[in-house]
Amino acid sequence: MPKRFIRRITPNRETLSKHRHLQVFGNRLHDPNLWHINRRSTAGAFAVGLFMAFLPMPFQMVWAAGAAIAFRVNLPLSVVLVWVTNPVTIPPIFLFAYLIGTWVLGAPADTEGFDFTLAWFQNGGLEGIWEPLLLGCLICGIVCSLVGYCLIRGLWRLYAVRQWEKRRQRRVNP
Repeated sequence: MPKRFIRRITPNRETLSKHRHLQVFGNRLHDPNLWHINRRSTAGAFAVGLFMAFLPMPFQMVWAAGAAIAFRVNLPLSVVLVWVTNPVTIPPIFLFAYLIGTWVLGAPADTEGFDFTLAWFQNGGLEGIWEPLLLGCLICGIVCSLVGYCLIRGLWRLYAVRQWEKRRQRRVNP
């Protein structure tokens, strides 16, 4: 069941290998380990995708693809998981990351002028908040990637144990 669900939600190999931004990786995209769905590659893809999703930088999908290639985990799933942060979820996620960063640094949180619009960025909105925001994003990214990795490994193991038990029951009671 997990393999079918994951295959259904991820883009196919041909689509990703023809993507113009992913042409940078050349022949490395033909590594079969990047396309397999198993416990190791899926859990690793969750870790890579969730970590990259929390980094406040442009071209997150390209960075996620590069990390997936470097760690040899499932490439499509890593790229898809970057979209945890999308135009709708970015403001609350980054606000939360900023608050985490200010809490860790012991700095006062200034949420009054916190507005994720293009005009806010052009007027220097990041000047006073970039340090706690970046620290909070790194902390949230690390925590979410570790939780995602462990959760996928645990759920995959639980599913496998249940399938083994069902097979054993069918053999005992035909």
